[in-house]
Amino acid sequence: MTKELLVAGVSFGLFVVCPRMAGMTHIMTKYSSASMVVTLLFGVVVSVPILLFMIFVFSKYGLWGALVVCVLTDLGAALLMKEISIHAGMETLIVSIFVIAGVKIAPVLSAAVVK
Repeated sequence: MTKELLVAGVSFGLFVVCPRMAGMTHIMTKYSSASMVVTLLFGVVVSVPILLFMIFVFSKYGLWGALVVCVLTDLGAALLMKEISIHAGMETLIVSIFVIAGVKIAPVLSAAVVK
């Protein structure tokens, strides 16, 4: 294993566990009695093919193509979460909107800070 792969893989793993994930965990525990451990394990299994699809789209269409996939999965999550609670679905949608806004704002802010 190369140093680059090790750093990129560990960084990806750390990034997946992000503030957004904490927010989604909060929403799920607030509106559901499902076991978080079982939910996590099932979610990991479901997410692997979706992540592979997103990487495929990224390789063909770049960042914006991958973002389209991610936005669609966020909307899908919001639609599914509304089955638990309309509030859970709405909160999921709002978190998704902030993530999309962050993707647009982050390059501008980082360019202003790091010259």
